[in-house]
Amino acid sequence: MFEREEYLEKIGEYLRSKQYASIRELLLPLEPADIAVLLEEGGEETMPLLYRLLPKELAAEVFVELESDSQEMLINGFSNTELKEVLDELYLDDAVDIVEEMPANVVIRILDKATPEMRKSINEMLKYPEDSAGSIMNMEYLSLKADMTVEDALKRIRRQGGELETINTLYVTDSTRHLLGVLTVRDLLLAEADDLIGDLMDTNVVSVNTLDDKEVVAQAMSKYDYLSMPVVDGENRLIGIVTVDDAMDVMEEEATEDIEKMAAITPTDKPYLKTSVFDTFRARIPWLLLLMVSATFTGLIITSFENSLAVVPVLTAYIPMLMDTGGNCGSQASVTVIRALSLDEVEFADIFQVVWKEIRVAVLCGAVLAVANFAKMMLVDRMLLGNVALSPLVAGVVCLTLVCAVAVAKFVGCTLPLLAKKIGLDPAVMASPFITTIVDALSLLIYFQFASHILAL
Repeated sequence: MFEREEYLEKIGEYLRSKQYASIRELLLPLEPADIAVLLEEGGEETMPLLYRLLPKELAAEVFVELESDSQEMLINGFSNTELKEVLDELYLDDAVDIVEEMPANVVIRILDKATPEMRKSINEMLKYPEDSAGSIMNMEYLSLKADMTVEDALKRIRRQGGELETINTLYVTDSTRHLLGVLTVRDLLLAEADDLIGDLMDTNVVSVNTLDDKEVVAQAMSKYDYLSMPVVDGENRLIGIVTVDDAMDVMEEEATEDIEKMAAITPTDKPYLKTSVFDTFRARIPWLLLLMVSATFTGLIITSFENSLAVVPVLTAYIPMLMDTGGNCGSQASVTVIRALSLDEVEFADIFQVVWKEIRVAVLCGAVLAVANFAKMMLVDRMLLGNVALSPLVAGVVCLTLVCAVAVAKFVGCTLPLLAKKIGLDPAVMASPFITTIVDALSLLIYFQFASHILAL
């Protein structure tokens, strides 16, 4: 188990006594991601020193795990030789990720020190849209030919596999790189040396297009339990592969983005503690202003029924409960539907099934809440607290409103994400803040309508 504080304390002691060999021995057994954490904690003063203590291959792996601002700081301090050594050890997709995060002056230096082959591949991958499969794929992969024997294939793996990110899954292509089939190293190890690859390969290959959304790629890899996914162009030519580590990064990014949108925050790719106060303010204030302005409709509704509230002041006490309950019910429905949409469990064509299910849930929830609330109002509010103005008729108005508010909230909460998806918006936008604002206004309208007619206000 990685104990960060314990390692940081030891590194601090070794640095003070200049025992650099001991630091190196301490870091070598650790995973690259854990070493990156220690370097980040060390700050700008010690990071370059600790980084230079690492062996070349391990240093490149650690470099990939660092935050972009730390990578930029190290690159600015690298000599040309050091930068070239790092680039030579990077996999192509990691190099592209780094280039995308760096400012122009750093990118120019990276491309200048990259090999001509890497420079060409980086430029090709940067042409793909930011959220596409092409932008996250690795163009370095191992392909086989159908007329190869197992012995020939193993020789190629031994000759080329050491330079590749993964060789667990192998793809079979023809002379023009058209994807023909797929097989695994396990298939090769269990076959006879003179078996042909064409006889062993599975021709039913699931692939994605270079322009497919990267979230779709990650979902497909999760669905089929793939360690890598082939990426083809419009003519079914193999262009690259997406590996499982990149798919996990995509899923994390998308989940973070959805959570931020559901909380009415403009998404950001920076860690929380490294996001400045002004950037955090800038991400939150537009939504807060929008929601504040939209909430004025709630104030207008209350203002228009001031006379009714003056006649029966006790009605005012239950406004927060009705609004909160409606908002909570709407949020439950919207979050459930948004999750189902992200997992491809439902689509817009299922809207009637979704509505019918949520209405039935609303009836059950509304009935239980209404009964519990009526008992609470009569026993606690009226008898124990002595609120004699709270008559059974008033309690009936509140509870009837509760049932209807829950039903309306469930309907709004389940339909808005589906409608957003249909018109091309992110369903996560239609989450708690917007749902709550809409349901608050509708709950008040229902409340005052029932009060006006039943209590003859």
